[in-house]
Amino acid sequence: MGKATKAKIVKELKRIEEDTTLSSKSHFDAADMWNQWHLRLGIPATVLSAIAGVSALSQFDYHNVIAGIIAILVAILTGLITFLNPSERAERYLNAGNAYNELKNNARIAHDVEVDTLDVSELSVRMKELNDRRSELNQESPQPSRSDFVKARKGIEEGESVYVADK
Repeated sequence: MGKATKAKIVKELKRIEEDTTLSSKSHFDAADMWNQWHLRLGIPATVLSAIAGVSALSQFDYHNVIAGIIAILVAILTGLITFLNPSERAERYLNAGNAYNELKNNARIAHDVEVDTLDVSELSVRMKELNDRRSELNQESPQPSRSDFVKARKGIEEGESVYVADK
């Protein structure tokens, strides 16, 4: 019974590792996307704000129209930045990705290294701890979009998450 149980525990640890690999990559991809939105909205808002300020100071009538249009664009971009808060979202996804990555590493160490040093009951406790942590992360982490999930799965299938040592 000991070897069969140990094999089942190792299999479950590998599931935890696989699951958290996908979760961490999805969160990293989501963080990257929100960082890009932060830059896409923030840089134009800053540039247009400066142009609007300069245009408003000019004496020609068409400059006032340009300044008004730019001011409206700045208001829209600033509103989007405030509403979407891409910087904060990126940070939340990055933190979740790091937490899942830590769990993935712990699961890999458990099934590759600790399996030889722990008896079945100790290994079972270790597996339950890791599974509980995965459940916590699933509840507290933001939900990546479907496109982040698909992008993560594709990246993993292309070998983005494989260590050179494991090849």
